Amino acid sequence: MTSKERVLTTFANQEAYQVPIRGGMTMKLDGKWVVRKEGKGDAIPARVPGDVYADLLRAKEIEDPFYRENESDLQWIGATTWVYEREFKVSAALLKEERVLLQCDGLDTFATVRVNGKKVATTDNMFREYEWDVKDLLTPGKNSISVRLDSVIPYTERCQKQRTIACWGVGGMSAAHYGWVRKEQCNFGWDWGPSLVTCGIWRSIRVVGYSTARLSDVRIDQAHRAGAVTLSVAVAAEARSRKALSARVTASFKGKVVVEKTATLSGRSAQLKLAIEDPKLWWPNGMGDQPLYDVQVKLLAGADTVLDSSTKRIGLRTLQLDRHKDEWGESFQFVANGVPFFSKGANWIPADAILARMTPKAYRSLLESAVDANMNMLRVWGGGIYEDDLFYELCDELGICVWQDFMFACSAYPLFDKSFMKNVEAEARDNIRRLRHHPCIALWCGNNELEQGIVGDTWTDHCMSWKDYGKLFDKLLPELVAELHPGSDYWPGSPHSPHGNRREHSNPTCGDAHLWDVWHGKKPFEWYRTCEHRFNSEFGFQSFPEPKTVRGYTLAQDRNVTSHVMEHHQRSDIGNTTIMQYMLDWFRLPTDFEMTLWASQILQGMAIKYACEHWRRSMPRGMGTLYWQLNDCWPVASWSSIDYHGRWKALHYMARNFFAPVLVSGLEDVEKGTVEVHVTSDLQTSMTGKLSWVVTNVAGKRLGSGTKNVRTPVNGNRKVETLRLADLIATHGERDLLVWLELSVKGQKTSTNLVTFARPKHLELAAKPGITAQVSARKDGSFSVALKTQRPAMWVWLEVDGVDARCSDNFFHLKPGRAIAIAVVPARKLTASALRERLKIQSLVNTYE
Repeated sequence: MTSKERVLTTFANQEAYQVPIRGGMTMKLDGKWVVRKEGKGDAIPARVPGDVYADLLRAKEIEDPFYRENESDLQWIGATTWVYEREFKVSAALLKEERVLLQCDGLDTFATVRVNGKKVATTDNMFREYEWDVKDLLTPGKNSISVRLDSVIPYTERCQKQRTIACWGVGGMSAAHYGWVRKEQCNFGWDWGPSLVTCGIWRSIRVVGYSTARLSDVRIDQAHRAGAVTLSVAVAAEARSRKALSARVTASFKGKVVVEKTATLSGRSAQLKLAIEDPKLWWPNGMGDQPLYDVQVKLLAGADTVLDSSTKRIGLRTLQLDRHKDEWGESFQFVANGVPFFSKGANWIPADAILARMTPKAYRSLLESAVDANMNMLRVWGGGIYEDDLFYELCDELGICVWQDFMFACSAYPLFDKSFMKNVEAEARDNIRRLRHHPCIALWCGNNELEQGIVGDTWTDHCMSWKDYGKLFDKLLPELVAELHPGSDYWPGSPHSPHGNRREHSNPTCGDAHLWDVWHGKKPFEWYRTCEHRFNSEFGFQSFPEPKTVRGYTLAQDRNVTSHVMEHHQRSDIGNTTIMQYMLDWFRLPTDFEMTLWASQILQGMAIKYACEHWRRSMPRGMGTLYWQLNDCWPVASWSSIDYHGRWKALHYMARNFFAPVLVSGLEDVEKGTVEVHVTSDLQTSMTGKLSWVVTNVAGKRLGSGTKNVRTPVNGNRKVETLRLADLIATHGERDLLVWLELSVKGQKTSTNLVTFARPKHLELAAKPGITAQVSARKDGSFSVALKTQRPAMWVWLEVDGVDARCSDNFFHLKPGRAIAIAVVPARKLTASALRERLKIQSLVNTYE
């Protein structure tokens, strides 16, 4: 008996999960399957939902593709046809239902589905949901299902040979052209991700039986007025008979019914209006709470026979993109419940190159980290996937607004092909309907960066035509959004300039911008301060992950930034060279490999701090900044602020401060010898605060100080003081001055900052600043670390040797005479003495001394 036969025999003795729900039966086919190469080889156990890389890893058939250069040896997986199989039992009760459907929430990508050896259908879109009637193919008792997944690579190569369509390249690993196929595009590689072309039954699969009728659509619209919100619930049913049907809609909050209505369906549809008095409004993070209501729709036959039901969790809010003429051109700002807000956040990519490994814990950790850094928006980038339902549910709970791209990025597409367009239309319908009820959805966006150089007057090997581009991004997609999610906003592409020459894709007077003049254009960090764009939806700077992460994918011999393995884990062609060039512009040359990694993180954080503080000071001209990128999909040098293992880089700690609700920042002018002090606030009320400043030399000697009572602005920025320090510069020199800023509100330190007149490499900081630490345990298992220093210490960071830990702040500046307390939360339980032994405290001087 082969391993395949053994596994299938085991499955034949298991009852598939089969339970009566609603008015019919559902049999879940998730769980244990087997997978094999087509035509040869033994089967191995597989899991559904899942993918072939995860299954091969679990069976120990392949080495970790993230380790060293293993990825290169595994390219055969994406070129192979794989077959998933299982057996299951079907009850006679299920087959008595009038219709029995096989439903697939996600098949990646070229699938041929068979039930009991008979072909059911073929698919060609990873992003679509499919269902087919299989009643005539099933028998009571044992049944079998197989899903053959053909490699997409021969198809895309064949299409590309027949007609070349433009693509900017995907990291140099795969020759396949992803524009021809509806599949996760970064699966082929990107300039931050590996090429691991995979396949699988990547979302749930089930058999559903029903009779009489079922719900075919539920749409919930909202109308807001003073003191009330009216829900307009559109219900549609698919019926097998002429029986009278009705819909009962119940809105509940925290388990208590708020309002309920019942209506008879007419023509298999009904529209019900439910008024919620004294509504509890949903707000983006930092603006208020995120109360969520449950809206349940029951499809009834007669008075109480439930045929089907659907529950949607919603938030009561208005959330719009506001574009109006102003003194600078046209605004680009999001408005929640009538209140404009500055969008603070980052771009989101698929969080694992092997999607099957994502867990609810991993999603929650990343999204809570975004909230911890005071973010209120994430952009789901168009080269990945329409995310899992859980992603949006967590964004609803956490107040994270979602800029949702459709899945098109950095490529031309065969939009001249009617079948391709129909395929895309079905994909868009599925995903708009799936996601539209989420309060987090702020914007639907057609694509990523096509207008940045992939579109031209006519088709060439380097671009597609505006005419064909417009069929999808100017016509079909906005029409679908208007039809299926009325009241929401659509944006054709990111970046996009809605006025003037559309080819000027990052117009500073209108629209959104992708600003890569620093990373790709090699401009200095100070260049960001010249930008006057309305909304900055992409910009970034790279760093290496921390030593602990790098040790996980290297051998000792690999630990040099120029080694082949380190360059393999760097997918930007200019990556490591660019990091090192800028490092030498700003910092002294680090003494060793690990300090190079740490210094790169400080460098990255400083770059993005320059940008974000400037754009926040530019309110209300600029009203959003989403840096590239929040997360990684494998351990790599990249633009992320959180690495693959969930470890915060220096940037993420700095983001917590430069995205703080109230921010104090300084704008130095060396020639004038001044520092403009600005207070930026996202709050809707003004407060009285106390601004303090201290000027020291690099040894810590106080050279000047002052205080001033200030009023914080309302949802804006205000210059509150200009420090005139020309005399001190003349006396001490620009390389010997540190300007320490602090803003306190109601006696509590609210924001701090540090301004210098020279780059850090030219500051003669004390080699031994004299930092001391006192550790005390807290009842919740965390620790308080009280820090003092004798001399100024820049970018102080805490590390717990051998144990992951999260700090309340990190990569901060320590001023003599001022103690600070940092909360440290280890990933596993430690005693206070163990933490003291493992605690490492370092600062900028440790990178080069």
